[in-house]
Amino acid sequence: MSRMTMSAAIARAQREEMLRDPAVYIMGLDVGPYGGAFGCTRGLWKEFGRERVMDMPIAEAGYVGAAVGSAMTGMRPIAELQFTDWITIASDMLVNQAANMRYTFGGSLSVPMVLRAPVGGYMAAASQHSHMFESWFAFIPGLKVVLPSNPADAKGLLKSAIRDNNPVLFFEHKKLYDLPGEVPDDPEYLVPLGKANVVREGTDVTIATYAYMVELARQAAEILEKDGIHAEIIDLRTIKPMDTETVVRSVKKTNRLCCLQETWLTCSVASELSAVVAEQAIEYLDAPIRRIGALDAPNPFSAKLENYILPSVDRIVREIRGMF
Repeated sequence: MSRMTMSAAIARAQREEMLRDPAVYIMGLDVGPYGGAFGCTRGLWKEFGRERVMDMPIAEAGYVGAAVGSAMTGMRPIAELQFTDWITIASDMLVNQAANMRYTFGGSLSVPMVLRAPVGGYMAAASQHSHMFESWFAFIPGLKVVLPSNPADAKGLLKSAIRDNNPVLFFEHKKLYDLPGEVPDDPEYLVPLGKANVVREGTDVTIATYAYMVELARQAAEILEKDGIHAEIIDLRTIKPMDTETVVRSVKKTNRLCCLQETWLTCSVASELSAVVAEQAIEYLDAPIRRIGALDAPNPFSAKLENYILPSVDRIVREIRGMF
């Protein structure tokens, strides 16, 4: 085990996969000598050279499209967006091309690519550098969507994503890049896609969440514990495919569900999970399902306003107390 930040764990995962498979390469803005805006490709250009770590122009549709095309020919590209907000520019290549190819060609080809992008608020970075669009892309058949919450998961999930034969969107929360943690050194350490993790056991309420919200859920659970409310926290890790079985099993034990996510609730991951639990375990519920997410407004530049719009520990505690 080695202690490292999440950004270092992401760099480690990419390095190991590039050593393992010569078809793996990286492309994106400032991923070369600079090492990426958040340090996730630091040192890789020097080790692997410009043919495998390629700086791109500000042309997201162009280089994501190039990644899709090269994946169709047998390469395993990792395309990095500097901010996830610009995935809108590349979405045609992902939604209309990458997601459809296996189906369009009757299974005769695959698109084994990863698109990495930093997401999330709490940085006072305003509305064009703070978005989380995971709910959009989880709607699309043919795409997989991953959001790690800690360095070990980031390494294991990214390695699984690179080895997967489908296009995977790998969203990394900016508040987690500097989070330190113990990471396995084993180059074959993998975390399977589509498998949630129970990070805290409890008996009174299930909090199903992912990414940076796992940390807020932990803090809220500590406060609730003093009230005699024992919260179970489930880190979904992958929202497409989503491990609903683990959530349903937990709800059957705790009899309450809080679906927590950072972004908007309309047509969201929280909404989908609420529907699944209502379909499969409604008779086990002792209280209505609670959904917690951002208020229905763009992320403000003002830190005070942003903190008002986005979920907080106080709000999570208040909402869950209201379930009893």
